[in-house]
Amino acid sequence: MHEEPIHVEHVEAWADLTNALAVSDATDEFYETEDLLEELGEPGVDPEHDTVGLWDRGAMVGFGQLRLGAQLRDGRGRISIGGGISPEYRRKGHGRKIMDALELRATQKMAERFPGIDFTIDVWGNSPGHSAGLMALARGYEPARYFQDMAVGPGNFCPSGPPGAIPESARLLSYSPRIAEIVRLLDNEAFADHWGSTPKSVEEWEATTGARSFRSNYSMVLLEDRGSEAEPRALCYVLSAEWISKELYISRVGTSRSDRGHGYAAWVLSAVVSAAFEAGYTKVDLSVDVQSPTGATGLYERLGFKTVRQGIMYRKIAAAG
Repeated sequence: MHEEPIHVEHVEAWADLTNALAVSDATDEFYETEDLLEELGEPGVDPEHDTVGLWDRGAMVGFGQLRLGAQLRDGRGRISIGGGISPEYRRKGHGRKIMDALELRATQKMAERFPGIDFTIDVWGNSPGHSAGLMALARGYEPARYFQDMAVGPGNFCPSGPPGAIPESARLLSYSPRIAEIVRLLDNEAFADHWGSTPKSVEEWEATTGARSFRSNYSMVLLEDRGSEAEPRALCYVLSAEWISKELYISRVGTSRSDRGHGYAAWVLSAVVSAAFEAGYTKVDLSVDVQSPTGATGLYERLGFKTVRQGIMYRKIAAAG
């Protein structure tokens, strides 16, 4: 048994482990090797120091990875730590060793990037009662937010039509690099009042929308043309990805804070989901913060989405190193 950073040559074993965990923990989070290669190359990620792989007899049996948001939120840095341990290796101290290494790395990385700044560490605890959450509690983390995964199939989908009032100059179009910066700025504004979010840098946005899993043809933007004197303005957008063939994942839904309450999100999301089902997709799913300030859960329920699993994000506040 030994630990070492996750290198490019390890991604196949890493994919085998993550996909086995998707089955054993019923998370439905399946990844191809190409997806994990992209994770190693994400902006700001240093695989040599930000990842840990646990190996036994040539097989990866556990892993951990750390991410630091490129910008501060509420005067703090935000670290997220993810990972997993094969069920047969749990409750033997392996997860604790990985967390020890990554929490130490969190302090070091914050000191390098944002010296003297406090930070939070978020850890995904999976479903209530899962060993990951129990370990987080034992390490001083507290339940901070509850999320639920929701899904809808073609037979249960209840699409919403166009809102009664749409600016005459607004049009619905597919996402493209031409409007990337407009949508990025709206994303940062729309999620500024959402728990756990940090503003996305240009590099982070390009990594997200340039990923192998991103589906621009099922990502739509309601764009308002403001004439030759001003840039167009994005009112609402829906971004999608695909990790499992013919299952579309809604990764972002955002509306300008001044345009909330007009029904834009329901309409744009309906257009995306309808297009997916017409193209032969068998399921559309998403994850939502139960306490979302926009009341997103109710919106998704009206469109026919049903909760399929729940999970908890645990958080610890750490002082600058």
